[in-house]
Amino acid sequence: MLPFQQVATKTQIRAEDYLRMTFEHDAEFVHGDIVERPMPDKTHARIQFLLTFQFGQVAQVQTLYPYTEFRLKVAPDIYRIPDLTVYAGSPPLEEVPSEPPLIVIEIVSKDERYSELTLKLEEYRQWGVPNIWVIDPNTRRFASYNELGLQNVSSLSLTDYSFQLTPAELFSQL
Repeated sequence: MLPFQQVATKTQIRAEDYLRMTFEHDAEFVHGDIVERPMPDKTHARIQFLLTFQFGQVAQVQTLYPYTEFRLKVAPDIYRIPDLTVYAGSPPLEEVPSEPPLIVIEIVSKDERYSELTLKLEEYRQWGVPNIWVIDPNTRRFASYNELGLQNVSSLSLTDYSFQLTPAELFSQL
């Protein structure tokens, strides 16, 4: 006979409740669960700044709207917060946009789990984000995510905008 064991259960919450909550370090919402985001470090923060600055330069002459840590409604029960989001043409009208942006960028944190990252990337793809980019400071590589999965790339670029960035250009500024 086995001794009695308690089993912890998660309490599911509604999206409306999640949107009213505040967190010490912001969290995402996935299918009723609060999902803690990996804690960024100095390198992560610097890359996020450099990317925002680069897109800000382009936005001075073309209609791009970069946002850091911007909550997005990816599905009725999924809210994600990419490291960088870029809208084109016009800024989103909603406080928490439900329309996909032009670009979503995730910067890999040291404690990020690959399975959780790829799940998030697939959610962005299914939502309709045309450019899903991943920057890995640990390997100093760039990747793009599409229906084939995560593919290493030699640069991040937008053909309709004057934006191109190589890993060497970005990582030399750290």
